[in-house]
Amino acid sequence: QVQLEESGGGLVQAGGSLRLSCAASGFTFSTKTMYWYRQAPGKERELVASITSGGGSIVYADSVKGRFTISRANAKSTVYLQMNRLKPEDTAIYYCNARDNFSSYWGQGTQVTVSS
Repeated sequence: QVQLEESGGGLVQAGGSLRLSCAASGFTFSTKTMYWYRQAPGKERELVASITSGGGSIVYADSVKGRFTISRANAKSTVYLQMNRLKPEDTAIYYCNARDNFSSYWGQGTQVTVSS
């Protein structure tokens, strides 16, 4: 059974930090590119960051460059999103996604709320 479980969300003041984790099971984590997406109320889901299976290629949305860092620990089947200097506009539900040419899996999401 495939599972992606996000954790680490919460309420934080602007300028603060949070570290999201996404623990995977039920598939071969080390072969998948991993993605973090977010969806704010009334908006479409948007890509935040991605990291390839070996960690050799990382991409960030312009809105988070220099503030967020994606990383992964294949031995733990976990992907992380370190979020620093958070802004109210970062408020959203954050989802992790595991994807390759044949399959795509989503977690249930974790709420991040940044107060001004």
